[in-house]
Amino acid sequence: MSEHELQALRVRIDSLDEKIIELISDRARCAEEVARVKMAALKEGEVPVFYRPEREAQVLKRVMERNKGPLSNEEMARLFREVMSSCLALENPLRVAYLGPEGTFTQAAAMKHFGHAVISAPMAAIDEVFREVVAGSVNFGVVPVENSTEGAVNHTLDSFLEHDMVICGEVELRIHHHLLIGESTKSANISRIYSHAQSLAQCRKWLDAHYPNVERIAVASNAEAAKRVKSEWNSAAIAGDMAASLYDLQRLAEKIEDRPDNSTRFLIIGNQEVPPTGDDKTSIIVSMSNKPGALHELLVPFHENNIDLTRIETRPSRSGKWTYVFFIDFVGHHRDPLIKGVLERIRQEAVALKVLGSYPKAVL
Repeated sequence: MSEHELQALRVRIDSLDEKIIELISDRARCAEEVARVKMAALKEGEVPVFYRPEREAQVLKRVMERNKGPLSNEEMARLFREVMSSCLALENPLRVAYLGPEGTFTQAAAMKHFGHAVISAPMAAIDEVFREVVAGSVNFGVVPVENSTEGAVNHTLDSFLEHDMVICGEVELRIHHHLLIGESTKSANISRIYSHAQSLAQCRKWLDAHYPNVERIAVASNAEAAKRVKSEWNSAAIAGDMAASLYDLQRLAEKIEDRPDNSTRFLIIGNQEVPPTGDDKTSIIVSMSNKPGALHELLVPFHENNIDLTRIETRPSRSGKWTYVFFIDFVGHHRDPLIKGVLERIRQEAVALKVLGSYPKAVL
């Protein structure tokens, strides 16, 4: 390529950049106008709703459908996610609580779902995230609910038993674990490895093969593990990209998870019900009588109506010894006539049924 051709391409890029800036600014001004219209239409005592999960999911899906490359659908959707996040912040910046401290995979999931223009608040425990949302201190919370390798996150399931929350969305995150050390660490003398218990379990085979005699210490989060090794000379941490960057740690080994498809699903919790989008999931909690065939009775209506169950978990009930509740996720929205009929049928047989929420399937 000649210098003349290169210069011509640079001029074209500069021109396109100007148009992109102009279009993004137009979109931002529209967002400000949307906020003005919403505020003007409010009745006395009403609280404005600026963030609409179903609307954002529809926009991102449309972006992916119309994308013709060369950027991938996911990469294009991520760019639009950040534009939408910044525009929404002009209307009303969202406050989002997540399982902290800074640098956790839960924070990465929050940024993936809401973009970087939100005000994020790290919490020390999953139950604290729930309490912040219940108290109205934040608009939404982000909590892990299941991992493809290690299964359900029981602290999250138990918190749904204790708090009245609405699930407003979900986000899936590919989990890559790295073995990290600080600048003062002597890699040949590592005697302990810190990480969250789930992460240690997700890297069990790799650790058995490479560090079989090193002590494994479970801590509250991967970010906490990264923070600890920053100043220690004989320890390492298992954590992800965000923690490595935040605490300026060296990667001794990358992608050490035992399964390359290792992923974690996170739930977005809030106080607002989400309307149907046409591509939704619903989560419920059901308590059945402790009798033979109870689980079969619960599942029959789903089978007879060809409703796709995506997850079922069992947890001990708080109401009595050796009694259990079932957490069930399935495809569809609880307002759909078919789903409404199934839930009504289950309600007649169950001791208790609670709809945790219907929400758009994860787009990113």
